[in-house]
This record gives sequence, C-alpha cells and structure tokens, in this order.
Amino acid sequence: MQGAGGPRGRGQSPGRMGALGQPWLIRLTYLLTTLELTCLFMQFSILPYLSRRLGLDSVAFGHLQTAFGMLQLLGGPVFGRFADQRGARAALTLSFLAASAFYLLLAASCSPALPGTYLLFASRLPSALMHGLPAAQMVITDLSEPEERPAALGRLGLCFGVGVILGSLLGGTLKRAGWRAGPGPTWPGRQGRRHPCPGGPQASVFDLKAIARLLLLPGVLRVFLVKVVSGFPSGLFMVMFSIISMDFFQLEAAQAGYLMSFFGVLQMVTQGLVIGQLSSHFSEEALLRASVLVFVLVGLAMAMMTSVFHFCLLVPGLVFSLCTLNVVTDSMLTKAVPAADTGTMLGLCASVQPLTRTLGPTLGGLLYRSFGVPVFGHVQAAVNFLLLLIIWREPTPRKRDKVQ
Repeated sequence: MQGAGGPRGRGQSPGRMGALGQPWLIRLTYLLTTLELTCLFMQFSILPYLSRRLGLDSVAFGHLQTAFGMLQLLGGPVFGRFADQRGARAALTLSFLAASAFYLLLAASCSPALPGTYLLFASRLPSALMHGLPAAQMVITDLSEPEERPAALGRLGLCFGVGVILGSLLGGTLKRAGWRAGPGPTWPGRQGRRHPCPGGPQASVFDLKAIARLLLLPGVLRVFLVKVVSGFPSGLFMVMFSIISMDFFQLEAAQAGYLMSFFGVLQMVTQGLVIGQLSSHFSEEALLRASVLVFVLVGLAMAMMTSVFHFCLLVPGLVFSLCTLNVVTDSMLTKAVPAADTGTMLGLCASVQPLTRTLGPTLGGLLYRSFGVPVFGHVQAAVNFLLLLIIWREPTPRKRDKVQ
C-alpha cells in the first residue's frame, strides 16, 4: 500500500512506511476524523429541534433515527469492500462526499420554499456511505505495526471525544444563529486506489460471499460475536439514555449536556491514554476479559442505582469497558484477516453500532416501559457473565501478525 491508498509491497512493513515515509499521513487522518465527527455531532444536537420545527412527532422522529441506523448497518460491509477494492483514500473521499450530500440535504430541509420533511428523510440516504471513522481505522491499521495497533486505534478515541464535545457545543451555539449554520460539509481527502493483483479477477464490492468468508476464518467469528454480544446491553441503555435522563434522573437539557460532556472527556482519556498504556503491559486477550468482567460489575451496580450521582460513579467503569472492548476487538480482528480484507472487516465492525441503533429504540423502549431502568443492569450483568464463562473456558487465539 502506498501511503493509504495504493498497492502495498510484499514484505514491506506498514508501520515503518507510516513512521519513516509519510509521518504526516496519520496526523492528517486524526485531523480529518475530528472534523468529520464534530460535524456529525453538530447535526445530532440540532436534529431533535429541527424535526420538531418541521412538525414531526416522536414516532416520526423514531422512524428517522431507525432509517439512519438501518442505512449505516447495510452500508458498512459494502463500504468496507469498496475500501479493499479502491483503497483507504478512495474510501475517505467517498465518505466525505456522502457526508457533504447529507449535510446539504439537511440544510435544504430548513428552507421554507422546499418540502422540508421529505428532504429531512432524504438526507438520511447518503448516510449508508458515511463511514469516516472506519475509513480512518483502515488507514491507521495499514500504517501501524501489529503490536502498536491498539494504541494507535485508541488515539482515534481522542478524535471521537473532541468531536462529541465540540460538536455538541457548536451545534447548540450555532442553532441560535440560524438553522443552516449547524450542518456543514467536510473536506474530502485525496483519492487513491488499491489495485487488484495482476491477472486476478476483479471482485465485486457487493460480494456477500467474500464478506461472510471472513467470519469463518480461525478466531474471527468468536471475537466478532464477543464484540456484538458484550456491548449490546449497554448500547440499549445508551440508546434510551435521553429518555432515562429526563424521566428517571429528572435532568434538564443543560444538565444532560454536561453529563454527555463528562462521557466525552472520559472517553478521550481512556482511548487516548489508558488503553495505550495497558496494551503495552497486558495481552489483548487479558484486556478483552477485563472489559467483559467490568461490564458485569457495572451491570450489577446499575441495577441498584437510584440517582444520577450513583450513575456518575458508574460512568468510568462503563466507559472503560466500552472503549476497551471496541479498540481491542478491532485490533484483534484486523490481525486475524488477510491484509487485503482489512477494510471489509472494519466495515463489519462498523455495522455493530448501527445494529444497536436499529434494534435499540424498539427493544430498549419495551424493556424500559415494562421493567424500568434496573432491567438494563440485570441484562448487562447476565449476558456478560455468561460470555465471561465462555471466553474463559475457550480463550481467544493468541495475537499474531496480519497475514499478508
């Protein structure tokens, strides 16, 4: 791979290439990721107010969110295949162009001369190809040594945390200046191309067999299922958090914003500093088990919490488990697949959160209405306890270098 978009030479170390050939490329990737996430969370912060302004009720807003999650869920694996075929630069360019269309349609929905509701739903369509964070992970994966990968991927958490904080703050501030000020297109990166092997067949981006084949590689399915199953209960809670913060914690909008900023700061520290330090002293298998164990303990405590103060005490453990699970499993999965399939694997990983956003509102709402907030803690503790027993009896494979 040349830079992050051309073909990779046999036997060439991607980490050495990134460190000695183009040291600016990783820094530029971090910068672009931060800008993209800031824009994304800006629109997240104004979307509920915009939908209310356009006359959407809570049911229609739920459909809007479900459409976003479904499109990202379906588009993730296809986007990963595109990255493997065309290269990480082309993938970044495609993601940013899709984001530009997304924000332009969102801005047009604010115009009184246009059918705002239809444009608001139409703005969700480009989100199928908006996968800037997975594209950045592809670049980092190709330019980092296997032993350095958890720390390098963890530093993307700093970008995510900055995007959450700046995007939420700027979205609320710019909303006062006018509805069109919030969304804005991101800057497309340079396009490159990962050429197929000479004489080899050109695989289709929509080749579902090639996507499913990765899950059958040794050790991949086990780690991928741990990623999906372990984080799903906490994902349900986070999907319902806006409702829980109003009904259960009795928080005002500003107070809920402060709590989300607390989340963002902890995530920045955990992914940017803590995981990198831990990965240099402990194996990825040990960190994976630790994240599942902390999920169990946090779930038990969550089932007994009665106030927002209790929840604040649980947040560090929850953030540690979520961040460690995501970073470690992404690192393990990219090492377990051939180098040419890194994008597809990361595309599958990127589909996990959209899956939660798609199923979460319906399932989480049903659980919350029937059993209240403690049910989320009970489910999280029970699921992760069973998972911990399984992965302790059948440890995940030892980490190894990526297959070239």
